[in-house]
Amino acid sequence: MIAELGHFALALALFVAIVQATLPLIGAHRGDAAWMALARPAALCQFLLVAVAFGCLTHLYITSDFSVLNVAQNSHTDKPLIYKISGVWGNHEGSMLLWVLILALFGSAVAAFGANLPPSLRARVLSVQALIAVGFYLFILMTSNPFDRLIPAPPNGNDLNPLLQDPGLAIHPPMLYLGYVGFSMAFSFAIAALIEGRVDAAWARWVRPWTLAAWAFLTAGIGLGSWWAYYELGWGGWWYWDPVENASFMPWLAGTALLHSATVVEKRDTLKGWTILLAIITFSMSLLGTFLVRSGVLTSVHAFATDPARGVFILVLLIIVIGGSLALYAWRGPQLVSTGLFQPISREGGLLFNNLVMATATAVVLLGTLYPLLLDAVDGGKVSVGPPFFNAVFIPIMIPMIVVMAVGPMLSWKRGDWRAAVVRLWPAMIAAAIGGVGAWALVTDGPFLGIVGMALAAWLAVGTLVELAERVRLFREPMGRSLSRLTRQPRASWGMTLAHFGLAVTIAGMTGAGAWVKESIQVMAPGDTVTLSGYEFRFDGARQGKGPNYATTLGHFTVFKNGREIVQLTPEKRVYNVSGTPTTEAGIESLFSGDIYAVVGDRGTAPSGKPGFVTRLYFNPLVAWMWGGLMIMVAGGALSLTDRRHRVGAPTRSTPAATAAAGAD
Repeated sequence: MIAELGHFALALALFVAIVQATLPLIGAHRGDAAWMALARPAALCQFLLVAVAFGCLTHLYITSDFSVLNVAQNSHTDKPLIYKISGVWGNHEGSMLLWVLILALFGSAVAAFGANLPPSLRARVLSVQALIAVGFYLFILMTSNPFDRLIPAPPNGNDLNPLLQDPGLAIHPPMLYLGYVGFSMAFSFAIAALIEGRVDAAWARWVRPWTLAAWAFLTAGIGLGSWWAYYELGWGGWWYWDPVENASFMPWLAGTALLHSATVVEKRDTLKGWTILLAIITFSMSLLGTFLVRSGVLTSVHAFATDPARGVFILVLLIIVIGGSLALYAWRGPQLVSTGLFQPISREGGLLFNNLVMATATAVVLLGTLYPLLLDAVDGGKVSVGPPFFNAVFIPIMIPMIVVMAVGPMLSWKRGDWRAAVVRLWPAMIAAAIGGVGAWALVTDGPFLGIVGMALAAWLAVGTLVELAERVRLFREPMGRSLSRLTRQPRASWGMTLAHFGLAVTIAGMTGAGAWVKESIQVMAPGDTVTLSGYEFRFDGARQGKGPNYATTLGHFTVFKNGREIVQLTPEKRVYNVSGTPTTEAGIESLFSGDIYAVVGDRGTAPSGKPGFVTRLYFNPLVAWMWGGLMIMVAGGALSLTDRRHRVGAPTRSTPAATAAAGAD
């Protein structure tokens, strides 16, 4: 009965979405207030119905109802409760239900908190959002119904993919989907603006909080996914340029450009057409990721489905959404005339330059991701485009962007003086020199790019602090007045500072872990030692154990430095009872200087002739800085969201304090 209730709620959600997609849109065209007003209750009702369907599926998983095909294929009675719950979205059907749940959530949020939006704009936004939902409801109900019955019901299920039986499954996909799907709001605002033929500063203020929220969630999702792969797969790395990794990175790049472009629209009433195009591209990249994961065109640890019928359906949906939106843009976009003029050397010019760099970077990642697939589709043979290509092409593209990130905020709007800006950045220049020379002095056997990366990280970090100091007129006015300015800085300004500083920390972490990682693979018997980057790893042996639904080999390492014990590591190799699939759980100790990382594998014979185990040992310099920097960036986005000026439809305060703070920005 629960499965049928969920199915019925999903079908009702489709009906409500059709109503929401049509009547308010017609009402906005006719100026009919009653029809426009239907959008709000329809959006709230749609979310309620999808939430009921999602709750029903969750209940089926918790109770291990194997009469439902989806539960039988992806669950097991011995599975811990956390993985029964998170297993709801650890499969194709359930993850699509999570997809439409989040889509409806964002629509209901606009309905609930967008009361100050113009009625016609709100109606059109919610209608476009519903149109997207209609496509995905049809996809789920026609090809991917999570409530299909299985008769007769098996006594037990097939269990969840062992690689997904990790706490990361409970956090990473929801975060990622909140980012992926969240960009649908920017898309809906863009299409609504094209229909109305109006993009102005008010529109930019309305669209920015939704874009910022999606960007923050996607940043957190990518970071959590990278950390999950780092400790779960046992390879010592954190990014492999996997096609699906790329599919999450592309909307992040485009979304970052969109976020900054919307700022220019708000501040200077320019880059209107470019901002609308970025909104379309960003959500298109999100849809492309959905297609790659579910079409069967690639083999990846992230892939959910290999059914060609599903792939064709999503491809058609992709063509309709992207093609239709671009056609509308070609028709209505030329009407979006910008009134704000600016010189190339200005804050607008700096933001536009970085926008173009990020757009180019997105295109490079897109090309590297799709080229092997397209070549294979036309029988051109199989090729592999992996880290060597992306590292050689992507990284050089991003270097000028990082340089300009420190210079741009020092420039004035409309017309700036780059010489004066560079002069004020002398502390950043000194920091960059120290960072580069220090990296060269400390590590002599790494690539030259590592030196460049550390110099850029120091440049951006100190440049960000210099920009903050300039904003509060530090050392140019009495300290008391500077401190007063500091405390009155808008939260959005603090958020920008945190985000830029977090990126600098992330760059330092990526550079250290990418340029100077040390690795050692060997067979070790109990008592054997291996020295790596000044750390001595002693293998103390391994013992067998049992988990709730797996058998485990638990290794034990004692790590010393200069004869002093640093840490004890206990990596695992698990073999799951149902599938017999092995997984690894790395033993990791994070230090300020880097991660001490150990993995235990299969049995083998050590060089001494004694029985032992295959072990993989790593020292990853500064890798924790990368995730720390990403979390600082997320914190910056969250702080910006609390700024009153970034709330949908919030009027601007006219108090003297607020006026002074806005002027300081």
